[in-house]
Amino acid sequence: MTTLVAQAVSSQMAGQESLPATAYLYQPYEVQQILLPETASCLAVKTFLQMCNIKFKSKLRTNAEHMSPSGGIPFIKSGPHIVAEFEPILEFYALRGKSLSEDMDMSQKAEMKSYMSLIVSTLHKAELYITWYDSDTVTAITRPRYGSPYPWPLNHILAYSKQWQIYKLLRSTGWTNKSLEQVYEEVDLCCKALSERLNDQYFFFLDRPTELDALVFGHVYTLLTTQLKNRRFAEIIKQYDNLISFCQHIEKDYFEEKLNIGGGE
Repeated sequence: MTTLVAQAVSSQMAGQESLPATAYLYQPYEVQQILLPETASCLAVKTFLQMCNIKFKSKLRTNAEHMSPSGGIPFIKSGPHIVAEFEPILEFYALRGKSLSEDMDMSQKAEMKSYMSLIVSTLHKAELYITWYDSDTVTAITRPRYGSPYPWPLNHILAYSKQWQIYKLLRSTGWTNKSLEQVYEEVDLCCKALSERLNDQYFFFLDRPTELDALVFGHVYTLLTTQLKNRRFAEIIKQYDNLISFCQHIEKDYFEEKLNIGGGE
């Protein structure tokens, strides 16, 4: 069977498959363990699920990263399916008729994808940089939190192993050549682009949310509210009043109570 035919058959079968009443979202513990990049990714997925009216329950596990099929956080379990990370989760639900952008034309979808790529290549990389490459943050926050579920010396071994893994990723994309000030400049440019696209609208494209809105909220809200060694990320975002308003109304519209993104079993 050719690849295209196999994909068509797989898509048709997925579309006919009914979703379970509840999906389960797995992530590390919020209070003492989860780090900035994973917090943003988890919030983006939760926001997407809320926007799609997909019922889910959070499952908190100290070893969630090692349970994930890709090593990425979060991952969801929907019936027999286990899917990890934001983009694959979007694709999984789109094949089953749960999409926020199905009414967009091709040019709108292409533009939306470009902004989503901008967030991943800038905000996500900045989150990884500050978490795993900035020495002050690594010492004070990252290693203690990442290693918190494990006994000595495993806590140190796993933290150093993860740091080396992220270092190689950042080096391969040129981010280890950037100073911290240059990282802040990159974040500012990204926020400026998002602010200009949002303008005075309620959502980024349609009169209702798309996948981009979920992704922006996940990363911008997390950078705005996470306590780090300094408040530079928050100070940058606060320069853009419409991004602040956007975060406020997404939180109000899709989360009944003040966000407790660590809540779960």
